[in-house]
Amino acid sequence: MDSLFDTSAPLASRLRPDSLDEYVGQRHLLDPGGILYRMISQDRVPSMIFWGPPGVGKTTLARIIAKKTSAHFIDFSAVTSGIKEIRSVMKEAEQDRLYGKKTIVFIDEIHRFNKAQQDAFLPFVEKGSIILIGATTENPSFEVNSALLSRCKVFVLKALEKEDLVTLLHHALTSPKGLGNQSIEISEETLEMIALFSNGDARVALNTLEMACLNARQENAHWIVSKELVEQCTSQKSLLYDKQGEEHYNLISALHKSMRNSDVDAAIYWLARMLEAGEDPLYIARRLVRFASEDVGMADSRALEVCIAVYQACHFIGMPECTVHLTHAVTYLSLAAKSNALYMAYEAAKQDAKKQLAEPVPLHLRNAPTKLMEELDYGKGYQYAHDFADKITAMDCLPESLLGRHYYRPTSQGTERKVAERMKQLAYLKQQKKKEKQE
Repeated sequence: MDSLFDTSAPLASRLRPDSLDEYVGQRHLLDPGGILYRMISQDRVPSMIFWGPPGVGKTTLARIIAKKTSAHFIDFSAVTSGIKEIRSVMKEAEQDRLYGKKTIVFIDEIHRFNKAQQDAFLPFVEKGSIILIGATTENPSFEVNSALLSRCKVFVLKALEKEDLVTLLHHALTSPKGLGNQSIEISEETLEMIALFSNGDARVALNTLEMACLNARQENAHWIVSKELVEQCTSQKSLLYDKQGEEHYNLISALHKSMRNSDVDAAIYWLARMLEAGEDPLYIARRLVRFASEDVGMADSRALEVCIAVYQACHFIGMPECTVHLTHAVTYLSLAAKSNALYMAYEAAKQDAKKQLAEPVPLHLRNAPTKLMEELDYGKGYQYAHDFADKITAMDCLPESLLGRHYYRPTSQGTERKVAERMKQLAYLKQQKKKEKQE
């Protein structure tokens, strides 16, 4: 298979699309008729920022624009370009503008430019000397100067779906620019395994395929790429699983039940199993946010704050660095006091709500924005809690048919013990207010 590697260009580079028709993924932006598709096709692109994780096609989109546009296209690197180079290019772009020629400046990794470097572009973007296209893996709200950002349209590029990556791998195996001239045998299951391992990154998928082909076993005129070979190339065992399949739900169930049982070691193990199998860290983070209220709840309200912070950390940092943040949340949740009182409260209220969807809102709880509503007694009898001592009134807020129903029943776990005491205090005060009203 030596001929496969005669070229020095990596497979991912050789297969970089030249047109929108060859581009894979980002259908929310690039379906025919979509706004970005039309902008590129009609060569009417504005200044814009492509924001998304690595390997999803940010630079490729810029290259397609470079081929499509009639403007002068300049490729900048935020790593190697300084203020001097920026000013030189801007001077040239300003001269071209005077002769009616557009200049598009593409900046890869724009988040690496400091404030002074970004400021150097601002006046030229403002007066239309250049159209700026930036690519970044970081949140542009934090990494791009607000003045520059306000003059750019931000397009969010998403991690590629498994189906997109499998399509890309098939293309690599059949395209003459890729491996199409070779006879390679690889199962659909193994291609899906590579796609899952790549975690939405096309470059990782193609590099993994290329490495596997380089080490493939030869049989007659064929090259065999086995599942075991891919496992060796990725240092992954068969932990990889279909994220829509049974094992996906088995593992998240094991994580939940271990945390619920306060088994911190088991919880961390199941977390590692999921992450090393290629699970989306944001999916896990979302499940932890749910767990924080469903299984910990008012017993430790800090749990929800921790989980929201961990979700944000995973969003900002991504894999593999965010593994420690997820471990932080899983450990906190495992060790926290537990209460499912919030979950049980909603489930009980849901049953009543379903049975009585037509139950009218009591008149005293309705707003009366018009004179007619006032005449119909909307808002009549409403008592404003802030006007009363202890900030509580004798007013009932449930429909009449449900008076006396109790949904939230706090436990004695953690800080929920204090919540229970507060509820008893409020119930006593309300009862006293009712007695005073009757007298």
